[in-house]
This record gives sequence, structure tokens and C-alpha cells, in this order.
Amino acid sequence: MGDNMLPFIITFLAGCSTLIGFFFIYFRNSSNKVLISSLAFASGVMFLISILDLIPSSFSSISKIYYVVPAFLICSLFVVIGIVLSMTIDKYLPDNTYQDSNLYRVGMISMIAIMLHNIPEGIATYLTSNHDLKLGITLAIALALHNIPEGISVAIPIYYSTGSKKRAFFNTLISGMSEFLGALLASIFLVGFSNDFFMGCLYAMIAGIMIHISIYELLPSSFKYKKPMQTILFFIIGVLFMLFSSLLLHS
Repeated sequence: MGDNMLPFIITFLAGCSTLIGFFFIYFRNSSNKVLISSLAFASGVMFLISILDLIPSSFSSISKIYYVVPAFLICSLFVVIGIVLSMTIDKYLPDNTYQDSNLYRVGMISMIAIMLHNIPEGIATYLTSNHDLKLGITLAIALALHNIPEGISVAIPIYYSTGSKKRAFFNTLISGMSEFLGALLASIFLVGFSNDFFMGCLYAMIAGIMIHISIYELLPSSFKYKKPMQTILFFIIGVLFMLFSSLLLHS
């Protein structure tokens, strides 16, 4: 029983690390600086997750079934589908309720994308831990590192647009716990069964969503505060942070 619960506990703790990003709302000495830095940092993180992890993982999964060219085309198609889906969510998400409606939309779209991203992460963490506990723990630590800035990308925009700590906490909690949902789905449906094509398409679609959020939502929202050097610096820091996290993940 204990051994069966360990993959759930590992995945749960990895998801909980998203909540660390929530506590960045308490850096109040210069709210604009925190906001500019957090948005740019999260943008760099999301962009690199997409380019370095999700798209290669997608191509690798699909190319197990198809030759290189069809695999590349299928991967590219689902990246585009993800971008279009994110643009559609952006278009139809209500934007007239809060004091900074654009920032609120950034937070909500980030939450949806991170939920979609975290579900397959939870599946991967659970299945890996079920197979090889040490590898599962290593994977969970690396995922926890990049879950922190993901939490920032939800909590900061939601808090600064609504002024509500409870709403920021709740939305960050939902995005983090979707990782645990992935573990539950894996335990019910995927133990002993894995579909490379489905996972590959899903990873590509999530990459498209996150590229759109990074370049079209988070980065412009940071530049809006007219501190371009600070925005560029923290975007680069976000990229470097994810490079370090990715090295841990693949070491």
C-alpha cells in the first residue's frame, strides 16, 4: 500500500511547488518592479519549456510511430492548433470585470495553459515513479523548479488585476493540483498502457499554447510598464533558469 502511494505523494509535492509562486505577491516594496520582473521571468520560462522540452518530447513520441517528415508535420500542426486555441481563449475570455482586465486575462490564460501542461507532467511523474522511484524523484525535483515560476505567472497577474489574495491563491492552487489530476488519470487509465501518438500531439498543442502566452501575453504585459531593460533581463534569467532545470531533468 505504501509503495503504491509513493508515486502519488511525489507527484502531489511537485504540484504543490506551484504555490510557492503565490508568495511573490507579498513583495510589495515596488509592486511594478515585481510585476515587470515576474511577467518577463515567467515568459522566459514558458518559452523555453516549449522549445526545449515540449516540442522535442512531442517529436520524439510521434516519430516512434511515423517517419521523420510526417512526425515533424504532425508536431508542427499541433503546435499551430495550440496557438490558435490560445488565441481563441484570449478572444472569448471576459475582460471587463476587473481593474486591469488585460492582466486578469493573462493570469487566466496562464492558468488554463499550465493546467493542460501539468496534467501530462503528472502522468509522466506518476508513471516514472511507478517504474523507477529514484528517477521519479529526480523528475519531480526538476519539475518543481519550473512549477515555481509557473505559479508566479498565474498568481501575480490575478492578484494585481483583482486585488484578491484569495483568488490568486485559489487559481494558483488549481493550476498546481492539475499535476495530481494527471497522476490520478495515469493510475486509472494508463498503467500498463501508453499511447505515444496521443501524448506527442498533446505536448505539441501545449507548446503552442505556451508560446502564444509567452510572446503575445506575458512579454507585452511586462513591456507595457516601460522598463525594457528590466523586462529583457528577467526574460533572459527565466530562460537560464529553465536551462538549469532542464539540465537537472535530463542528467
